[in-house]
Amino acid sequence: MKLKEERKGLAELDLAALRGRLVDAKQELFNLRFQLATGHLQDTSRLGLVKKQIARIHTVIRELEIKEYKQRKGN
Repeated sequence: MKLKEERKGLAELDLAALRGRLVDAKQELFNLRFQLATGHLQDTSRLGLVKKQIARIHTVIRELEIKEYKQRKGN
């Protein structure tokens, strides 16, 4: 149920907000990888969660791009 709520929350955002969240998530992933490399990362499962979050954001961005394209083409 939580995944549906998260996806719904992402779908309600505009393209600029989604891109901002994408930047934040990628920065978090970078920081987690750095912590992993230096041996300071306690919760390694967070890496997978952030990667999935990035993928979800990419999916919603692509869906919005397709929707905008279709609207411009008149379909």
